[in-house]
Amino acid sequence: MSEKYSVNQFTVEQILNFIKSDEIAIPEIQRPFVWKGKQVRDLVDSLYKGYPTGYIIISKSPDLKLKDGTTAVGKKIMIDGQQRVTAMMTALSGLEVFNADFEKKHIAIAYNPFAKNDEECFAVQDNAILKDKKWIPDISVIFQTTFDSFSFVQDFCEVNPEITPKEFNQQIQKLFDIKNRKLGVIELFDKELSIDEVTEIFIRINSQGTKLNQADFAMSRIAANESYGGNMLRKAIDYFSHLAVDPKWYQEMTKDEAFSETDYAPKLKWLKDDNDDIYNPDYSDMLRVAFMSQYPRGKMKDLVSLLQGRDFETKDFKESIAEETFKKLSAGVLDYMNEYNFKQFVLAIKDAGFISKKLITSDITLDFAYTLYLRLLKDNTIDKTKVKSYVQRWYVMSTLTGRYISSPESAMDLDLRRIKEKSFLPWLDEVEKTLGDTFWNVELVQNLETSSVNSPYLCVFWAAACRDGSDSLFNEGSKFANLITTMGDVHHIFPKQYLIDNGVKDKAKYNQVANFTYLDTPTNIAIGKDEPSKYFTKVWEQVKTSDFFIGNLKTEDAIEKNLSANCIPLEIKNWIYTNYEDFLSQRRILMANKIKNYYYSL
Repeated sequence: MSEKYSVNQFTVEQILNFIKSDEIAIPEIQRPFVWKGKQVRDLVDSLYKGYPTGYIIISKSPDLKLKDGTTAVGKKIMIDGQQRVTAMMTALSGLEVFNADFEKKHIAIAYNPFAKNDEECFAVQDNAILKDKKWIPDISVIFQTTFDSFSFVQDFCEVNPEITPKEFNQQIQKLFDIKNRKLGVIELFDKELSIDEVTEIFIRINSQGTKLNQADFAMSRIAANESYGGNMLRKAIDYFSHLAVDPKWYQEMTKDEAFSETDYAPKLKWLKDDNDDIYNPDYSDMLRVAFMSQYPRGKMKDLVSLLQGRDFETKDFKESIAEETFKKLSAGVLDYMNEYNFKQFVLAIKDAGFISKKLITSDITLDFAYTLYLRLLKDNTIDKTKVKSYVQRWYVMSTLTGRYISSPESAMDLDLRRIKEKSFLPWLDEVEKTLGDTFWNVELVQNLETSSVNSPYLCVFWAAACRDGSDSLFNEGSKFANLITTMGDVHHIFPKQYLIDNGVKDKAKYNQVANFTYLDTPTNIAIGKDEPSKYFTKVWEQVKTSDFFIGNLKTEDAIEKNLSANCIPLEIKNWIYTNYEDFLSQRRILMANKIKNYYYSL
């Protein structure tokens, strides 16, 4: 069997030279550097003292068969150690790196060559250090090829006359020895390793047990390939996901002149005025959707293989496949970023009742819904006036069934393949047949027996109330949807303290979602800790006296309609704590029925 990896040791200087000469690609230089200044300082201190700093893992891409029949040697890409190497490049080489706000910044590490035992040798440069003559404010000057040791030592000793040139020169040499420190480098040979094996090796080597993110692995492959514009494609993905969260950053983005000349830049401009937060994708969401919208595949490891040029039939690696993959992935990203596509998709989700981020329980479920939207737009067999409806139904169905919660990639891969084989409508019909009476009348009712306010079933119930324009409890004209978006109060229908005072002390019991509703603050205050039989009776009595303390319902018919819309049994006006279990049981059934009617109305 061929070797799958090799283990070597290289000096800091050798590794930095590998990066500078592009022998090893470190695409994270183009992405936000997440380390804090103190972490950079700590790494420099460890190198100075000769402490171990962990392995760097490099992945060698397989050799590609070119169109003319020749072979191109695969590129080496760093897949773990980017933050450490980037820290060394900014601290030792003076490189400017992007911080979390995508601002270019050099992290200057200062050195105190004659620090006492209780003092630190290194610190992040600040104003106090710049004023202290005993500190070298930026060690990167020592590691420049133009560094003049003689003049530097002379200048330092001139302002620090108590220190001799010999003493200072010895300390400079100790600092300079950092470049000779050795780091372990593990080189993985992709041709002999599947991404699952790469992940397993990564976990075993990484002392913290961090799992290798396959999206990161794919993004490293993309950014390292400048031949097919991967470096700009990666920027487009990073910039979009950053702007989705921080539209004000647009002006900073425009300073990237090279990116501004690409086809991606105009597609991002609309985000500077967008403040909707229903769907704020990160780079992995974008990459996943762009890939799945172009290929009937849902596994990121397949994208990695395609980016490398893998022919799934012959097992060879071909330049033509890599080139085609970059072309299709770029088209997928452009479709993803398209203002009309994105806004129409978000509108479809909001129109289905998911009007607030708090109702979105799974980003990956949202990813597949957007993938489906993009694919159906290009499907000539689909009535375009019904695309929104189909996407809404699929999103609600997959949320209710947890379709993409366990083994999401396998589930998405299966759905994409079935849609390709059968076409979408027959597959939708086949999937919906699983939502029979047992699902609606038994499974869903059982799933509503939970105390999680983030339960997908509760969130779909609330979305249903938003979608059908239900009034909030006891208030005609006060829409449930408004309370969701304006921070209305989540109220216990059987008040929590009332239940506790009467022996229901289990939090999982009194916080059952079937005991929750949204109320406006005045109504919530008016109800207080009263038992249901007391405050519901007041609501009925108000109709006769026209003296309204709780809500504004003026007729018994209005009360009955309001309770029906909120899935509350009419018998509640006679119930006390001994009826709590009956209430929960009956309300779950009513909630499940409302969700069912809502689903089939989409």
